[in-house]
Amino acid sequence: MSELKEFLLPDIGADAADITDILVAVGDTIAEDQDVLTIEGDKASMDVPSSVAGVVKEIKVNVGDSVSEGNLVLIVEVAGSAAAEAPAAAETPAPAEEAAPAAATAVKELCVPDIGGDEVEVTDILVAVGDTITEDQDVITVEGDKASMDVPAPFGGVVKEIKIATGDKVSEGSLILLIEAEGDAPAATPATASAPVEAPKAAPAAAPAAPAKVEVAPVSAAIKASPSVRRIAREFDLDLNAIAASGPKGRTTKEDVQKFVKAQLQAAKNGGGAGAGGLAVAASPKVDFAKFGEVEVKELSRIQKISGPALHRNWVTIPHVTQFDEADITDLEVFRKEQNAIAAKQDLGVKISPLVFMMKAVAKALALYPNFNSSLSEDGQSLILKKYYNIGIAVDTPNGLVVPVVKDVLNKGIYDICREIGEISKKARAGKLTSKDMQGGSMTISSLGGIGGTQFTPIVNAPEVAILGVSKSAMKPLWNGKEFEPRLMVPLALSYDHRVIDGADGARFITAVNNYLSDLRTLIL
Repeated sequence: MSELKEFLLPDIGADAADITDILVAVGDTIAEDQDVLTIEGDKASMDVPSSVAGVVKEIKVNVGDSVSEGNLVLIVEVAGSAAAEAPAAAETPAPAEEAAPAAATAVKELCVPDIGGDEVEVTDILVAVGDTITEDQDVITVEGDKASMDVPAPFGGVVKEIKIATGDKVSEGSLILLIEAEGDAPAATPATASAPVEAPKAAPAAAPAAPAKVEVAPVSAAIKASPSVRRIAREFDLDLNAIAASGPKGRTTKEDVQKFVKAQLQAAKNGGGAGAGGLAVAASPKVDFAKFGEVEVKELSRIQKISGPALHRNWVTIPHVTQFDEADITDLEVFRKEQNAIAAKQDLGVKISPLVFMMKAVAKALALYPNFNSSLSEDGQSLILKKYYNIGIAVDTPNGLVVPVVKDVLNKGIYDICREIGEISKKARAGKLTSKDMQGGSMTISSLGGIGGTQFTPIVNAPEVAILGVSKSAMKPLWNGKEFEPRLMVPLALSYDHRVIDGADGARFITAVNNYLSDLRTLIL
């Protein structure tokens, strides 16, 4: 037995609202509390859940209709009472007892945890609807500007619904999955008389409801924007799919569109356009390389795609000057090897690299020459002087170059910095760095000493104003006033933003770094 029930619009907190989306179709099986339509008032948008469960027989509204409390929305065919379920009154309590396990489970929302405050892109979904997952199991992979990470589930259960898709932009708090987790709700046995009434509601929600919602979610997610927002997007010739949505349930708001447009304008102002600080150069010629022989097309990694435009912007918009020098690190190397031998005997679990001393020397020089520890304001009319000494370290990874930041280098000991470098290097090569790990740098060091080369000109890592390049050290004859003696020399290359730093200060800075490395005693003065 079944009956037809009317679903009327509940109290929506406003006199009237426009229907912007209908989330179900005739013939769909819906569950109680499943969203069936989206409405939008003067300043708010919301999804309206159904108060009945069953099969949609008729939809009484259309997109664009203005509705208010009490308007008829759907006609739903609801399963009948106990006559079809229970042959005898003595067996009536059985359905209620069978429903108890369902009542002892709860559908929980799994949201994006703290990932550093920035928006990231979903690059992979590691689970599917129906999968049983465990606590701490990775469920999605996300990737930001220069880091990729897996997001684990804080609890286990069965995946009922996936609320995101590959390519979506998410941030802290974004809904990822609906998971049916084991709960501790008491079995529904106190009121046996009510068991036949509740049984029909539980039945449709058990199996058909979830697949029905999964089918319509991708469609609504792709077009979750009000008519006014769509109109603005059309006027500016914008692709809504390219705009990160921050509204409820992934809805693109007017503010999202405004933020996107402002970001595009700022990018053009910072050098993205030929007439806004960039260079008006001819486009690269199109060449069919296959005419000359066999070729292979290899797509750039995501890090390369992101860092490439940033490097181009920095090279084009920053007037670079590079100052070269060589530092005598003979005594430093003797001291370093002695300390490594002591650390090995004491089983301290650390190995001191020359890079650690470079970092300490740069931090000390930043304190001496504060203009190097600064950034230009957005309008280019003032300097923002930093009172912290955080050093970025360029790390070579299989996916490209990343720059994690070691905080408070000036006040940390050699062993502490060594341990921190080891940890962040391991995270970088595993693709586990977060945006927090790569923010807040004062200056960057790019060291190629372990690979080779005699010199190179590093590109300033904006918004920083300077970067130190370190090449491979080599034994060279150095005149001491009486004779030539072999000394271990390391080439240094200091690139800086000439808008902030003039040549004299550039020479003073690299000389200070040179002196600190040549005589470690000066680092403690």
